[in-house]
Amino acid sequence: MILGIPKEIKVLEARVALTPAGAHTLVGAGHEVLIETTAGNGSGFSDQEYVHAGAKILPNADEVWMQAEMIIKVKEPQPVEIARARPGQTVFTYFHFAANRALTEGMIATGAHCFAYETLEVGRHLPLLTPMSEVAGRMSVQEGAKYLQAPQGGRGVLLGGLPGVAPSNVAILGGGVVGTQAAWMAAGLGANVHIFDVDLERMRYLEDVMPKNVTTIYSSRGAIREILPHTDLLIGAVLITGARAPKLVGQEDLKLMPNGSVIVDVAVDQGGCIETCKPTTHEEPTFVIDGVVHYCVANMPGAVPRTSTFGLTNATLPYVMQLAALGPKNAVLNDQRMATCANALAGTLTHEAVAKAFNMDWAPATEVAVNL
Repeated sequence: MILGIPKEIKVLEARVALTPAGAHTLVGAGHEVLIETTAGNGSGFSDQEYVHAGAKILPNADEVWMQAEMIIKVKEPQPVEIARARPGQTVFTYFHFAANRALTEGMIATGAHCFAYETLEVGRHLPLLTPMSEVAGRMSVQEGAKYLQAPQGGRGVLLGGLPGVAPSNVAILGGGVVGTQAAWMAAGLGANVHIFDVDLERMRYLEDVMPKNVTTIYSSRGAIREILPHTDLLIGAVLITGARAPKLVGQEDLKLMPNGSVIVDVAVDQGGCIETCKPTTHEEPTFVIDGVVHYCVANMPGAVPRTSTFGLTNATLPYVMQLAALGPKNAVLNDQRMATCANALAGTLTHEAVAKAFNMDWAPATEVAVNL
């Protein structure tokens, strides 16, 4: 198969979908790999490294999209990229369709086959979302600590406090991968950490593995509102596979939080779990509502592109190999994992959670694939 890796064009997105080592593996398996020139520069990979791996460098994105049978990306296609997609072409990337109706309708209209990293399931796990969730979870604490500093508009507190000075309080909504990584980071810096979740088995696990300055709390509106007046940093880490995130904190709740406190909503890719959050970029990452600093960058791992690109390729490469070897039809029909990440096939929406988000018609991927 001919695989194309265009340069990411989302604002300040420096990741690339494939490392040179990944390209070497694909070429060795008999595939042709096309790389847009300078696509890897932001992650520290030169065109020459890709050439040495056996890939071919193309001069622009138009050529990559035109020649490739499958496009491999990091972030959701931007409008100019949607216009380049064509019927029967496979696009494998993070789509987060449920947060963006225009993107959903735009990609369906192209007739392309859309496979979303974030909905690929193996058991109860999301292996292609995990590495970026790990990065985002750790970064949420780094960024939160930064914006708690007075020069950044925060209330001027140190997460870990000092001898004789109480540490800051961190509340995390969700005990999944993002929440767990955030808790480890915040606890390691000495903060008092509370994790909210509704999965009792998960909370029992977290109680076993987390340090003593981490406490689990069963999530409810009342429990969240009770802790907000004492919260310096609130991290949104809620995920429902393929669906919009539920709003757990409303705008009226912000009045309970201390002036200069900080919200980092990692769930913003899926619509955010704090009502006042809206996507921001690394150029302008924050805004303030009711005295609370909001950090809602929709591609947080893009700030550490080299680490993120290695982590992403490590996770995605086996599935890229599978999809390239079988093609979209056989991949869906013969591999349940690939069926779970097929969000649209040949102009038909094939993911129930996305359909529910917009009240759109859909059909199971396996039913649609039979007729491809």
